[in-house]
Amino acid sequence: MVYVKWTFIALFWLIVLAFLHYTLPQHDIARITDTYEKRIDPGENRWFWAQAEVGNNPDTGSRDVFFIQTRQADGDVMVYRNEDTGWGWPPYFKFDTSNLQAEANDLRSDADNPRWVAIRHYGWRNEFISIFPNAVSVRPVAGPDVTIIPWISIAILVTLAAAFWAIWVRWTRFWNRRVDPVLDSAGDRARDAGDGVRGLFSRKSK
Repeated sequence: MVYVKWTFIALFWLIVLAFLHYTLPQHDIARITDTYEKRIDPGENRWFWAQAEVGNNPDTGSRDVFFIQTRQADGDVMVYRNEDTGWGWPPYFKFDTSNLQAEANDLRSDADNPRWVAIRHYGWRNEFISIFPNAVSVRPVAGPDVTIIPWISIAILVTLAAAFWAIWVRWTRFWNRRVDPVLDSAGDRARDAGDGVRGLFSRKSK
């Protein structure tokens, strides 16, 4: 039972960490090589696509999606989708998809004259199930070695850690004050009852 307990605990925290890693904003330094628009028909991977743009029919299955192609300083290629999040989840309240696509298109460059940008995004890239991180903002930076401190993610993680600690402390105090005494009392009564039963049988045996 101990192994089962710790397996469930590890699985719970793994899900929490994966959720935070997918949802919290991240930054990539890259140069934009191209932008394009493509018709998408979300299928089994629909959970990793945003809803239709704000103002459009959310029940539409097929829709056009903007994409931003980039190449990072180490040579790796990364492709981002560019979709509104609207009032949904995650709460980035992104409504400027078309404006962001225009900015990205204006910042395109080649290997001979690179223009480096910081791309803030959330989500994952997986070629096997065709999912892409969603670009939230794009801004020029001085070069590929720029360090960006993720203040928003740090603030959110600190807040979540503080909330978890507060809940844990209060739960521990409640358990120690209310639950443990009841369990100890029940255990004492069970031991007394057991002693009485054993004493009854010992007298009968005599």
